[in-house]
Amino acid sequence: MAPKPDSHTLASAASDPSSTSSMDPLFLLNFLPYSVLRPPRLRLKLPTFTLPSPMTVFSLVLLTYFMVVSGIVYDVIVEPPGIGSTQDPYTGSVKPLVFMPGRVNGQYIIEGLSSGFMFVVGGIGIILMDLALDKNRAKSVKVSYATAGISSVVIAYVMSMLFIRIKIPGYLH
Repeated sequence: MAPKPDSHTLASAASDPSSTSSMDPLFLLNFLPYSVLRPPRLRLKLPTFTLPSPMTVFSLVLLTYFMVVSGIVYDVIVEPPGIGSTQDPYTGSVKPLVFMPGRVNGQYIIEGLSSGFMFVVGGIGIILMDLALDKNRAKSVKVSYATAGISSVVIAYVMSMLFIRIKIPGYLH
């Protein structure tokens, strides 16, 4: 077993910079290059970012909502055809088919886009009805907003129910 160093030898080793026990191994790497070289004085400006306008944010949110409810993720993963086709049993001609019949969990691309558009029309109708409640607007503007909002919501609902009835015959009958 090694003998214990006394306090006198520890104090002298800590105060002596040439002692190997107190020498930092990274001292030479940090100090030596900067004793010869001088770092350049850089005048860098931080980039300034301006916030987008509220209408830009609203447009991006509405576009994202449209893409999500249209099933763009499904369209990218599954890669369904844009539109289907069916053969008329009487004439033998090929007719376009917009809605994938009988499959609730499948869709053509145009079916998703049209359904997503109806959801966006309904959402804009709700926003218009909210704008109609503003007390600082003229009465004619409020009536116009309310009329457009209610009609948008009604059209979106009726069309969405029509889409469901086309896709699933006998639904809610």
